[in-house]
Amino acid sequence: MKGHVILYDTTMRDGTQGEYITFSAEDKLRIAKKLDEFGIPYVEGGWPGSNPKDVRFFEMAKGFDFQNVRITAFSSTRRPGMTPQQDDNIQALLKTGMKTITLFGKSWDVHATDILEISLEENLKMIHDTVAYLRTEGKEVVYDAEHFFDGFRANPSYAMETLAAAQEGGAGTIVLCDTNGGRVPREITEMTDKVTGRIKVPIGIHAHNDCGLALANSLAAVEAGARMVQGTINGYGERCGNVDLIAVIGNLQFKMGYSCVPEEKIKQLTELSRFVSELANVPPMNQRPFVGKSAFAHKGGVHVSAIQKNPAAYEHMDPQLVGNRRRVLVSDLSGKSNIAYKAREMGIKLGGNGYDSQRIVAEIKHLEDQGYQFDAAEGSLELLIKKVTGQFHEPFVLESFRVTTEKNRLGPSPCQATIKISVGDEEEITAAEGDGPVNALDNALRKALTKFFPQIEEMGLVDFKVRVIDGSWGTGSKVRVQIDSRDSREIWSTIGVSENIIEASWQALADSVQYKLSKEQGQGLLDHEYRMQAAN
Repeated sequence: MKGHVILYDTTMRDGTQGEYITFSAEDKLRIAKKLDEFGIPYVEGGWPGSNPKDVRFFEMAKGFDFQNVRITAFSSTRRPGMTPQQDDNIQALLKTGMKTITLFGKSWDVHATDILEISLEENLKMIHDTVAYLRTEGKEVVYDAEHFFDGFRANPSYAMETLAAAQEGGAGTIVLCDTNGGRVPREITEMTDKVTGRIKVPIGIHAHNDCGLALANSLAAVEAGARMVQGTINGYGERCGNVDLIAVIGNLQFKMGYSCVPEEKIKQLTELSRFVSELANVPPMNQRPFVGKSAFAHKGGVHVSAIQKNPAAYEHMDPQLVGNRRRVLVSDLSGKSNIAYKAREMGIKLGGNGYDSQRIVAEIKHLEDQGYQFDAAEGSLELLIKKVTGQFHEPFVLESFRVTTEKNRLGPSPCQATIKISVGDEEEITAAEGDGPVNALDNALRKALTKFFPQIEEMGLVDFKVRVIDGSWGTGSKVRVQIDSRDSREIWSTIGVSENIIEASWQALADSVQYKLSKEQGQGLLDHEYRMQAAN
């Protein structure tokens, strides 16, 4: 290993400045606990002087015994014309009881003169006085040099004076911030190298992603001597976001030879990313490096054939090292290798001569030409493979359904659905209401089937998506409906396509239930077994 890089997480403060990102105080505590378990040494809890929610988080954090992490409280340097003792924001930092304080101050002269409207000398005093005061209070101080790279470019000598003021005040780490996210790696390298040659305390990097270079800039700073990287989980943050600590960890630890988290924890990287995504109520980005659902996904037949012989042919690392997994997708680009791989993964037997695979590929290409998309609906894909190979026995047959909806001047009324199905020799007719036509149809189907298949009661809907495939026909355009369903063991996706949105929804709903039933043991006898159970 080349050395150790300290990670500093600011998801709960800088990350929440991103559009649509918000965490309750309880959410923050859960994130802090997760980061503590993962081994992140510094976690920024928020700005206690800015809102009551952060004050409440720090109150809760004081009562929790963190094992690996230092929770830090964040604020600016003292305000002009007063001492740190007189500044409410600085006193709020002390009230948190946190041992580590992170301060930000101005490194760009234009921010002092034009934004704060103070002299350059007063700005230096604000930095020095605040850091020195917190040190006398026994606090470790991390100093964030806001806009440092822009400031250094405009006025190198003054930007360095601001760092010197923080160092003389007693800052333990000085972090160089590319606050506007506008610098490129070459500039980051040159400026960081000059700083590390003159400043004696450890240097950090804080990069934003406005030019898509936050990761490259952070890694460049580390190569130039920075030993702390600040960032957020999943890159959440203001404007285009902060550097993604997930990608930082993956690159530092696996590609560059630096240690940053314990070796035994690195396999939890994917879980960590998805945990924070869930609390942020933001869908995980499939293309996220290292941990995304698509990070190790293969679609082209040539690629799939190759990875079955040697995964390194099309994968830069073993996905299991970061808790991810290899996925083989099936689409109109697929070859027999994709089908063979997916069949093994699903536990479906194919004929040894490759004829089954050819038939499946042909059917998939035909259906995708009609608008189906099986790489996003593996539940429907599994049913298709079983149907083509004669390994699927329909547990029920739709005889008919009718859906009605009504709206008057007082507003919409509940929709009603009537459905008739056959299970073996028996028929069932039932009706149900719902908030919309699809909801009513779903309720009616479940009501009709529960008598025969009580296990579908544990099914639940996770997501429902509708997409217009080709909008040139206006309201008569073909649509694709994708449904994500779950039970206690797994989540699966099914799909339907039609010019009629109700018909497309029915296809996806029916596939969803059929997938669930097809996973049961003795699938070929399902309808008989459950009729017998119902009769007894």
